Amino acid sequence: MDEEQRKILLESVSRFPRPQGVKLSYGTAGFRADASILSSTVFRVGILSALRSLKTQSVIGLMITASHNQVSDNGVKVADPSGGMLTQEWEPFADALANAVDAEDLIRLITDFAKKENISFGADQSAQVLLGRDTRPSGESLLHAAKQGVNSIVGSVAIDMGVLTTPQLHWMVRSRNKGMKVSELDYFEQLSNSFGCLIDLIPQETMLQLMDDKLIVDGANGVGAEKLEELKKLLKGLVIQIHNSGKEGGVLNDRVGADYVQKEKIVPCGFGPNVVGIRCASLDGDADRLVYFHLLSESSNKIDLVDGDKILSLFTLFIREQLSILNKNESENINYDQSVRLGVVQTAYANGASTDFLKQLGLEVAFTPTGVKYLHEKAADYDIGIYFEANGHGTILFSEHFLCWLEAKNSELASVSKGSEQQKAALRLLAVSKLINQAVGDALSGLLLVEAILRHMGMSIQKWSEIYQDLPSRQLKVKVADRTAVITTNAETVVVKPSGLQEVIDAETAKYARGRSFIRPSGTEDVIRVYAEASTQEAADELAKSVALHVDRFLGFGSS
Repeated sequence: MDEEQRKILLESVSRFPRPQGVKLSYGTAGFRADASILSSTVFRVGILSALRSLKTQSVIGLMITASHNQVSDNGVKVADPSGGMLTQEWEPFADALANAVDAEDLIRLITDFAKKENISFGADQSAQVLLGRDTRPSGESLLHAAKQGVNSIVGSVAIDMGVLTTPQLHWMVRSRNKGMKVSELDYFEQLSNSFGCLIDLIPQETMLQLMDDKLIVDGANGVGAEKLEELKKLLKGLVIQIHNSGKEGGVLNDRVGADYVQKEKIVPCGFGPNVVGIRCASLDGDADRLVYFHLLSESSNKIDLVDGDKILSLFTLFIREQLSILNKNESENINYDQSVRLGVVQTAYANGASTDFLKQLGLEVAFTPTGVKYLHEKAADYDIGIYFEANGHGTILFSEHFLCWLEAKNSELASVSKGSEQQKAALRLLAVSKLINQAVGDALSGLLLVEAILRHMGMSIQKWSEIYQDLPSRQLKVKVADRTAVITTNAETVVVKPSGLQEVIDAETAKYARGRSFIRPSGTEDVIRVYAEASTQEAADELAKSVALHVDRFLGFGSS
């Protein structure tokens, strides 16, 4: 690092002093905390983003959001060149950078890391970082801190993309690095055009018995509502009513949004008895999660929840059907289903009934530890990889190899059997690959894909919900002195340490019909999380409680 770069950093760092007694850790969600203490951290993540751009010689993204957290919180995370999350290898550096005690410590860290990663500084180097923020009041001042961080690295440029959903920024990073246009209008047009293509390809017999066009969306009083208002102007054949847009005076994520609906299983604020039986969807605060629901009766606020597991199942049914059509009457000596791998990826928190349903379809189901970064990485192993968490975060990944094959197949079919069912299947899959956000889970693109598939299948939300019946489940927490005392393997489903704990969990689980239970240490607090399933709610509750008592006995603290 030359003297000019050192001087710029010393001057910049002094403007964003690190608050005393605060230690933050970079996880799947990036850094999150009360917005009042985040300026220093966001500034430093600006530096990290510029370094990442120099290292990869690619455009990097920096998003300011705290997703489904309360409005007084905020956060910051980095989008890698693929549009995915920051590589795990850089997370320790992110932690060290955020927690460096002073300017000299920070500069020493940067110098050592740049040397290790072979990153060059200087005016002959260039880096680009796209910045986005959600609608939180603290976003503007934190954006200023991010810009200062990026600009403190010589040759780096911060480009403010404005107020965005998190998935929009990830899409823009991925698209820019592919040499594509990346304006917000480009994003909206890609989604609306792909949706229109899928609607145009709905079989005629299904069109005659189409479901209700009306959809009511809970916007969580966040940025997703604002963007959906713009997107819906470009859509045909879909009537969207947006509640909790933020304009009615509601508070971001306060008794609204996908996280609230999924956990509480009741209607969000702003939904009255007049929505009984109507298809409803809920976005989270930054619009990267999506769940569906319908109100069961006018006299209750209880809902029938259609969560991420059932969104995954719906997408899988549709894609499997298109692959089956493509395989029909093939002239070439190739079995399509065997030559292209379709895989589904879940975590242990996926409801066991969903896993059974997918396996009964003959699908390959893989499991990863909890966290989108693990799911996304595993899904990329397949030609078509589908992943979703129960909370509604997920997407579909198509390999470049498969898309090239599909483009060629479509061209071949267009020349010999234009308009055939096989060609329509190819066109549908190509449209899905453009509609779904392959960078990250995206509630807006996911919502449009759900709507297109429901119409294609002539399926109501009630029929969709009934494709399988969720097993009753229960989650508990056990307070412990040190969560690192529990070590797990097999995608967090088997306890390795403390010795003997897994055996007693197995013994308790064996007492219940369709019993399943696992424990895992929290990533953020000193608690052990307990999950249990069984054939009845009473049994699931009992199993969770008994496992929690064993964890407490092994580790010495009370459960909560």
